Amino acid sequence: MNFINPSLHISVLSILGVSTVLAFYAGQVVRKIQLPSIIGYMVLGIILGPAILNIYNESIIKQLSFITEIALGFVAFSIGSELKMSSLRSLGAGIVYIIFAESFAAFFCVAILIYILTRDLPLALIFGSMAPASAPAGTVAVIQEYKAKGNLTKALYAVVGFDDGLAIIIFGFAAAIAKSLLVAEASNQTGAILPALLTPLKEISLSIVVGVIVGVIFCQLVRRLSGSREMFILVFAAVLFATGLSITLHLSLIMTNMVIGFVLVNTSKELLVRKVVSPLSEIMPLLFILFFCLAGSHLELAKIASLGTIGIVYIIGRSAGLMGGAYFGGLVGHVDEKVKKYVGMGILSQAGVAIGLSLIVVHEFNELYVQYGSSHARDIGTMVLTSITATCIFFEIIGPILTKIALKKAGEIDQDNC
Repeated sequence: MNFINPSLHISVLSILGVSTVLAFYAGQVVRKIQLPSIIGYMVLGIILGPAILNIYNESIIKQLSFITEIALGFVAFSIGSELKMSSLRSLGAGIVYIIFAESFAAFFCVAILIYILTRDLPLALIFGSMAPASAPAGTVAVIQEYKAKGNLTKALYAVVGFDDGLAIIIFGFAAAIAKSLLVAEASNQTGAILPALLTPLKEISLSIVVGVIVGVIFCQLVRRLSGSREMFILVFAAVLFATGLSITLHLSLIMTNMVIGFVLVNTSKELLVRKVVSPLSEIMPLLFILFFCLAGSHLELAKIASLGTIGIVYIIGRSAGLMGGAYFGGLVGHVDEKVKKYVGMGILSQAGVAIGLSLIVVHEFNELYVQYGSSHARDIGTMVLTSITATCIFFEIIGPILTKIALKKAGEIDQDNC
C-alpha cells in the first residue's frame, strides 16, 4: 500500500526532512523506556518502508543509498581514530585473541550446526562464513549515545573495527571451497579455488593501501590548518573521496576509512587529533538517524515468517560462537575481567556486511547455475539471502540493546546518560 499520491510529486528531500524529525522524536520515546535511540530510528524506518506505509518505497531507498555509504564511511573513520596503538597495547595482545577467537568460533559453530541439521556441506560453509561479520554502526552508535568510556569501550572499538576484515577473508575461503564442491557435484570437474581465495585478500590489502595513501595526504593537509571547522571540511572531503574510490574499485569502504582514522591517530599529536575528531560528535547523531531509519526501511517483516529452523539455528550458533569465542579469547589473552565477560555481548549487531556477502552469494551461485546447471547452487543463494535478511532484523534490534547492557554492567556508562 502506497500512502503517497504519485501525482503530488513530493520531493525526496521533503520526505527525508520529515522522517528525520519523526525519527528524532521516536528515538526520544524509546530512550524513556531505557532502550538505545537507534531502535526508535529503525522502528520508524520499518513503518515508513515498503513493509507498512511504503512512503520510503524502493525508488526512494535507491536514491538515498548514498547516505548509507557516507554514514558507514564516517563510522569507520571514527573507529579508526579510536585505535591508537599505545591504547591497544595497554589492552594487551588479548584483543587479537578475542578478534580471532570470536570470528572463527562463530564460523565453526554455525557451520557445524547447519551441517548437522541439513547434511549439506556447501550450505553449511556459506552460512558459517556469514556469522563473523558484524555491524559496527550499531555498536558505535550506542557507545557515542551514552558517552561510554573505559577498557570495554576501547575493546569494542577495536573488535568491531577489525573483525569485518577477518570476516571477509573467512567468507572468501569458505565460498571458494563451497563453489568448488558444487562445481564438482554438477560437472565432475575440479573448481578453480585459488583465484577465489585470492580475491578477499586482494580486497583487504588494496583497501589498506588506499587508506594509508589517503590518510597520509589527509594528515599532511590538516596539519596546515588551525581551526576545527576548517579541519572538518577536510575530514568530510577525505571520507567522501575514500568511500567513492572504494565503491569504484570494489574495495571495503569500512576498511579504507578505518585506516585513514588509524593513520591520523597514530601519526599526529593528541591535540590535533582532538581538533579533527571533535566536530564529528556534532554530525554523527544526524548520520545515525538517517542511517538507521533507512536501514529499518530495508527490513521486510514478512521475511521473519520465513525464518524457519535454519534461521533459528543460525541465530543460536552465531550468538554462542561470538560470545563464547570472545570469552575464550579474553581468557587466553588475560584481558581485563569486564572485557572478557562483556565484549561478546557488544558485537552481535549484524546488517550491511552480511547482507552484502549474501548478495555476492546469490550472484556467484546463480552463475554456477547458468554455467553448470547446478540448481543446488541457485537454491543455496536464495536460502542464504532470505535467511540472512531475516536474522539481521533480529540482530539489529537485539544487538544495540545488549551493547548497552554490557557497557552498563561494565560501569562504563554514567547513570546520568542512561
